[in-house]
Amino acid sequence: MTQSLELTTDLQQLATDIVTKASKAGATDAEVVIREGDEFSTAVRLGEVETLKESGSRGVGLRVFVGQRVASTSSSDFTLEGIDHLISGALALARVTSEDPFAGLADASEFGQLDHDLDLYHEDVYSLPTAERIDFARRCEAAAMSADTRIQNSDGGSFDAATGHKVFANSRGFVGEYRSSYCSVSTSPIAMSRNREMQRDYWYSAARTLAKLDSPESVGAEAARRTLRRLDGRRVPTQRAPIVFAPEIARSLIGAIFDAANGESIYRGASFFTGKLGEQVAAESINVIDDGTIVGGHGSSPFDGEGLPTRRKVIVENGTLKTYLLNTYTARKLNMQSTGNAVRGLSGNPGIGNGNLYLEAGKLSPEEILREIKTGFYVTELLGQGVNMVTGDYSRGASGLWIENGELTYPVQEVTVAGNLKEMFRNITAIGNDLVFRGSVASPTMRIDGMTIAGE
Repeated sequence: MTQSLELTTDLQQLATDIVTKASKAGATDAEVVIREGDEFSTAVRLGEVETLKESGSRGVGLRVFVGQRVASTSSSDFTLEGIDHLISGALALARVTSEDPFAGLADASEFGQLDHDLDLYHEDVYSLPTAERIDFARRCEAAAMSADTRIQNSDGGSFDAATGHKVFANSRGFVGEYRSSYCSVSTSPIAMSRNREMQRDYWYSAARTLAKLDSPESVGAEAARRTLRRLDGRRVPTQRAPIVFAPEIARSLIGAIFDAANGESIYRGASFFTGKLGEQVAAESINVIDDGTIVGGHGSSPFDGEGLPTRRKVIVENGTLKTYLLNTYTARKLNMQSTGNAVRGLSGNPGIGNGNLYLEAGKLSPEEILREIKTGFYVTELLGQGVNMVTGDYSRGASGLWIENGELTYPVQEVTVAGNLKEMFRNITAIGNDLVFRGSVASPTMRIDGMTIAGE
């Protein structure tokens, strides 16, 4: 523990030293981010190790302001000479860039961080010996392969682990840091039907601690189930019918709500949510929340990419658009306040990202949602990127299962689902009670009426 604390102190001191040096060298403001981490990844295929990677990285990024001119540099060189070069390079770039009246750090009163433990870091993700990590991947793939004789091939199984450490400091007195960890196991089996048609699917589990990771066997069994249900897929006639989006697919629609409320798109007029603040944009049952404060959440952190405390925001409440998602720059552009959604890497200006973004769960089970549908389409996969955030037009390739008389019947493939997001959000007619976070964006099962299914 002593070594860890000493390391923490050293990085914090380094970050504040760089800020001080940059200020003395001519920066009117400066901010520094230091990141270090370790990553492990292994992939097996048919039981044999195909890749085995282990790496560590360390980097420092500096953003400086000279009046209303801004520039950034980054480096992996932590020597005195390397740091001096980092600072001089950033200042030289800033002096030749154009002035931006909206550039600058947030006001000192806005900085801060959550003071309770978010449970983001667990050492156990690196506790397994390498042989056991490989065995996790093997066990996952083997469970899928042994589930059915129609599964005789595989795209492999994998196990990944990572730890990270971030330190952030700026010239307005903010210094913060946190550690994080991650692990995952996954597999992608390939099944063959009687007519020699091949299909593949996958499943995974991800967590911040090994203790909360699903067993490799359960992940493999679920991957097999998902793959087998795709065999002997067919097309359906072009028609309008209710569409039910499985949770792992519905989350992309919740991501579209975030994208539409992104401050960068709003001030550019490149979103169909532009000018819609306070207006109804979805069905009254819709509540979309972005919360960076959830303990153990995949998208949680004590502060955002600019040193502002993360917070819980209701983006859509009872169908009404309540807020845009902003960093300091976009907030100034829109004459509003940052929502603590800044994200940044080592270099460049902050962007806008989500914390734990989700659609609030409903009261119906997925089975109850299906039971109400005489004829419809249960979507389990989307293909392509046919989404226009300016107009809301939506068209994507899809596959899944056909619904007849409230039950899933046969697999469907090679069709397109189409509509317009502005109408789709208003036509969400049922929300499941099956909200589970498998990443930083989550949604329960969702039913949407009025969309077109383009097939035969």
